[in-house]
Amino acid sequence: MHRPFIYMASSENAEQHSPELLKGTIQTIILKLLTDNSRMYGYEITQRVKELSEESIILTEGALYPTLHRLEAEGLLKTETVTTGGRMRKYYSLTRQGKKVASSKLGEFVAFVRTMTQVLNIKADMK
Repeated sequence: MHRPFIYMASSENAEQHSPELLKGTIQTIILKLLTDNSRMYGYEITQRVKELSEESIILTEGALYPTLHRLEAEGLLKTETVTTGGRMRKYYSLTRQGKKVASSKLGEFVAFVRTMTQVLNIKADMK
């Protein structure tokens, strides 16, 4: 059975988000989290997304790690392996180029949301 990469939690309090819409934002989400938190390890990223979305976005390992590896290959992330309590953790942080791209992607996303709000005639206080 195919397991979605990013999915909406089944919590009754969770808002409905299309996995197709979420897929297009995973890089921006990761880059913004690393901008705000300096360095994070994979599980920490998934838990922070879950927390910030009030459990409506579940970021799976199948979406997270390929994206982290792609961002690292593009020179946007650097890694540091740390052993803590006998466990190895791979921490990800932004490179100088990654910080620039993070800022750019966030600006693009804000502009896109603004445009979609206009096109769809959505009021700012709408939930």
